[in-house]
Amino acid sequence: MFASFAFGFATGFSLILAIGAQNAFVLRQGLMRQHVFWLCLLCATSDAILITAGVLGFSAIVAFAPWFPTAMALAGAAFLIVYGAMRFLAAYRGDYAMTLEGKSGTLAATLMTGAAFTWLNPHVYLDTLGLIGAISTAYEDVAQKTAFGIGAVVSSFVFFFSLGYGARLLAPIMQSARSWRILDVIIGVVMWALAAKLLLF
Repeated sequence: MFASFAFGFATGFSLILAIGAQNAFVLRQGLMRQHVFWLCLLCATSDAILITAGVLGFSAIVAFAPWFPTAMALAGAAFLIVYGAMRFLAAYRGDYAMTLEGKSGTLAATLMTGAAFTWLNPHVYLDTLGLIGAISTAYEDVAQKTAFGIGAVVSSFVFFFSLGYGARLLAPIMQSARSWRILDVIIGVVMWALAAKLLLF
């Protein structure tokens, strides 16, 4: 049981570890120390839902609707292009007075953006419904399959809360508008690179 849990944890953690749009957004909110708990909870819970669906065999729906990945890729790319442009615009303007004071958008706006980064990202479906779901089929024993799924879910909670609250360790070097401008340019580049990757998918 523990071996299945550990393998599920390692699998989930390795898939989510790569820097992506969702992780960059959580990192930015963590640096501002705004709505961190609820954003991390949203991201981790969304992952939990998708991982559970993958383990239960929801990937069959993707096979039933072959247009689904393309539709999600287009929607996700459009969102990433817009958000990336917003970050470039913020870097160009350079007005980070509110950011340096630790102020960001409302909780509702933050959660809506976090949800978009999660549910409009076709790669999250590939990782959770596809890869994790496929790997779970190796377990014929229900208890072991359940332990594997729980391990993958726990890895998401550990990762997002570690990223969100661990971001404050970078706070000492984020005390100037120049640092935030550089971060926004990097995030903008990541967003547009991911959008290009989705459009070429």
